This record gives sequence, structure tokens and C-alpha cells, in this order.
Amino acid sequence: MSLKAKLEAVIYAAEEPVTLAQLAGLFADEALAWKAEQAAAAVAADEAEGFVLEDGAAEDAGQEPGQMGLPPESVAEKVAEGHEAETPEEAGEQPAAVDLEQEAKREARQRDREVREIVRGLLNELLREYAAAPRGIEIREIAGGYRMATKPEYHDAVRAFVRSLKPALKLSLQALETLAVIAYKQPVTAPEVGEIRGVDSGGVLGGLMARKLITTAGRKQVVGRPILYKTTKEFLLRFGLKDVSELPSMEEFEKLAALELSESEDSGAEEPAEESGSLFAAVADESEEAREDSEPAEDDGSAEQEE
Repeated sequence: MSLKAKLEAVIYAAEEPVTLAQLAGLFADEALAWKAEQAAAAVAADEAEGFVLEDGAAEDAGQEPGQMGLPPESVAEKVAEGHEAETPEEAGEQPAAVDLEQEAKREARQRDREVREIVRGLLNELLREYAAAPRGIEIREIAGGYRMATKPEYHDAVRAFVRSLKPALKLSLQALETLAVIAYKQPVTAPEVGEIRGVDSGGVLGGLMARKLITTAGRKQVVGRPILYKTTKEFLLRFGLKDVSELPSMEEFEKLAALELSESEDSGAEEPAEESGSLFAAVADESEEAREDSEPAEDDGSAEQEE
């Protein structure tokens, strides 16, 4: 089994995103062996190509194959003399003291960097292969790691399947508002969140922390030193984000809101408002009740005019 296939299998089997450090630590020896094999294969190919070129050039020059390109004896002697290493005493330099422990650490860091470069290159190849192939899944960078995910173009099919399942526990509107404020303004304090929302958000913050969607981020250096809040890795996992920079912009929010509004209006036209149970249906019921309350007053006025 190739190293690339092993990386793919680990990413598929993992429940949480697999980081580059985890993969590098797991396949360090295999990555170095793979690089040595690639280097040996490249050298063999270069030697084979060079041997063919030299033989062809020798035949063109009327010489026997393998005899072209050899330096004369004088040149060979100079090359051999040039390869002789001078000792530090001959060069007039004193041998430098080498700290073995620091040298070992330096070699370990160099080895780790080399392994990470190899694994990162193979992962990039996997990402390109999944993106180009006609597959329904892809490998994405999420929350500082790599994870299998469905492609965005198949969102409708996945959404239809998820809707057919039992609905999962959802956050309340207050919790979503508070979470959105923290996600876009982090790190932010509870008074600042309450000022933006217009209500006290202390209880909602406790619920979000219990779900591990937010966490504390120290204290703000102002009077009272209030606690700062920020989103967590669990937040990125739940929403499928690589980092907070992938949060949608206000323009994208406006498009999503318009799309949801049009879908709600279409579903409201097909089904009665009482059965939908949506927020728009409740608003429609309130407006209808207000209309019914105003109708008797108009009828009374018309009856008096007829009398």
C-alpha cells in the first residue's frame, strides 16, 4: 500500500480532522523511505538518460561508446587533488566545539520539517485528485486539520437526506444571535454582546459554553476587567469552517435571507399557515386576527348608515 493511500485511509477513518503533525508523526519513517525511493528512481532515470546521450554523442564523434567525456590524466589528477579535504590545522583554523545535544535537536527539527514537507505534498496531491475527480466527497482543511466532506455542488441531495432524518437538537434564536455576535466580534465581553443584542445575554452565554461552542479568552484590560469570549474548535467543526475567516459576509447573509424568505413564501402558499408552524405563519396569523377584529367595526358603521 502506498503512503498516499494510507493518508487517505486515516483521514477517512478519523472522526475529527487529522492534523499535519499527527500524520507526520505517524508516518515519519515511511515518508523518509518514500523520499529515498523517489530520489533513487530519479537518479537511475538520469543516469540511464545520460548514458544514452553519451553513447549517441560518442558514435557521432567516431569514438567508442563510454569513452567520451572522460577527463585527461592531468585533469583527473587535479580533480582528485581538489577533492582532498584540508584539515583544520592546515587551514590555520581551530576546530569548533560542537554541542552534541544541540546538534541532535537541530537534526530532529530538520527531520521533522522534511517529513512534514513530504506529507504536505502528498496531501496536496490528494486534495487536487479529489477536486478533479467526479466524486461526491472531497478532502477539506477544517479546524487546522484534514477531513472528508461532501462537495458543495451536492448540497441539495445531502440536505434532502438530512431532512428525511429525525430533526436534531437546534439552538434557539437567542443562542444563534449571541453566537453570531461572538463569532464576528471575538474576543468580546458579555456587556458588549448585550449592548449589540439589546438584552442581557448572561444565561445564553452559559448555554453556549456548556455546548463547548464558546470559551473564555482572558479578561479585557478595562475597569472591572470583564471576561472575554471567543469561539472554539467545536464551533468550527459544527459549522464546517477552516477558520473564522471563512464566515460568510453580510452580502452572503442577505442572499441567504432572501432565498429562505422566498422558500418560506412558496411553502406557505401550498400549505395552510397553521400547519407550517413557522415564524412567517405566526406573523400571518396575527395579521389575520387583527383584520378580523377590525371588520365588525366597519360592519356596524354600515348598518347604522342603512338605518
